[in-house]
Order: sequence, then C-alpha cells, then structure tokens
Amino acid sequence: MGRTVPAFRPALDHEISTWEEYRKGLRPPEQDTFDTIMNYARIHADAGSLAARPLLTEVIFMSVILEQQKRIESIEWRIKDLEEKNK
Repeated sequence: MGRTVPAFRPALDHEISTWEEYRKGLRPPEQDTFDTIMNYARIHADAGSLAARPLLTEVIFMSVILEQQKRIESIEWRIKDLEEKNK
C-alpha cells in the first residue's frame, strides 16, 4: 500500500510557496508580517498533520487564528495586570 496523502510538512511548505507572488506584492513591513503568519502555520505543523482536512489552507488559517488568539490573550493579561498595579 502506498501513501496517498503527501507528508504534511512538505505539503505545507509547497502551499506557502504558492503564496510567494502575493508576498512579493506586499510592502517590506507587510512581507515580514506575512512571514510571521506563515511561521505560525509551521509552529503547529505537528497538529496540522493530524487534522483530517482536505484543504491545507484550513489548517494554515486555524494555526494562524490560534497563535493570534494566544497573543491577544497575552496582551489582555498584561493590560489587566498594569491596570491593577495603577489602581
């Protein structure tokens, strides 16, 4: 029996590479942000390999949403902490 689904990490790298022309159209600071977003997908590649999703972009977007939510929550905790210290 052969493997019918390509390994996730190479498939992820290929999917990210298909966005290269889009990336080139961004301004340099936006390119850095784009790279950060794609790195979020790489950070969660292990979980992505376990997801039974036909569209790789769904896994990428979920990884990005997860990382952004973690950052939002971290910022919210810092704000709350600063507000309590300034009472």
